[in-house]
Amino acid sequence: MLTGKTAVVTGSTSGIGLAIAEALAAQGANVAINSYTDNEDDHAIAARLAEQHGVEAAYFKADMSKGEAARGLIDDVIARFSSIDILVNNAGIQFVAPVDEFPPEKWDAVIAINLSSAFHTTAEAVPHMRQAGWGRIINVASAHGLRASPNKSAYVASKHGVLGLTKVVALEEAGKGITCNAICPGYVLTPLVEQQIEDRMRESGLDRRAAELKFFLDKHPSEQFVTLGEVAAAAVYLAGDMAAQVTGTTLSIDGGWTAR
Repeated sequence: MLTGKTAVVTGSTSGIGLAIAEALAAQGANVAINSYTDNEDDHAIAARLAEQHGVEAAYFKADMSKGEAARGLIDDVIARFSSIDILVNNAGIQFVAPVDEFPPEKWDAVIAINLSSAFHTTAEAVPHMRQAGWGRIINVASAHGLRASPNKSAYVASKHGVLGLTKVVALEEAGKGITCNAICPGYVLTPLVEQQIEDRMRESGLDRRAAELKFFLDKHPSEQFVTLGEVAAAAVYLAGDMAAQVTGTTLSIDGGWTAR
């Protein structure tokens, strides 16, 4: 149980981030959720988490493409909750194009949100974790942090960078009660992927299962998607005391993709 702990999850009003926030709240953690939109739905999510799980929950707007905003998010969470015990760096974006056609501004945006934001939030949170003598940093990376695919230069580079950052922070904080690990999911069945499946079906004329196997699950020997619950369960494990000696490593949830 994580009762009394405070967790912040970046990029957490939908998909993987929201699933992790839900799972941590279910374990008793107070949760700070984040996006850049700041609308009624965002605040409603926080209110629902608080009511359903009997914890404190709040929404914080922060544009994770900007370092100052990423650091400010940590400061705002500490001001609200008086501590930060669990940091889940989940915010991320994707853009696909051959390297010679990749727009420089898209490269900069992907690196800023996927990689640099994790550096900024971690750098701001670590001193508070040291003072408390306990902390968990969980970076949501990707199977693409371990493998490459064509036309994804910025995404693959950013996720490889996240794994490097994870290892460095783990070494720097070893013996201080702070761990840092990365989760590397394969294709997760999120609302965004659901839409992509529909698009592929429409473009190709294939039925759903055929489209899944051709365009997504060709990399998964299991031929199954990763579920949101599976990723969230991994985060709960890494956040708990049973993972006290798990640090500087990656937890792959990819249906066998990286076993090849």
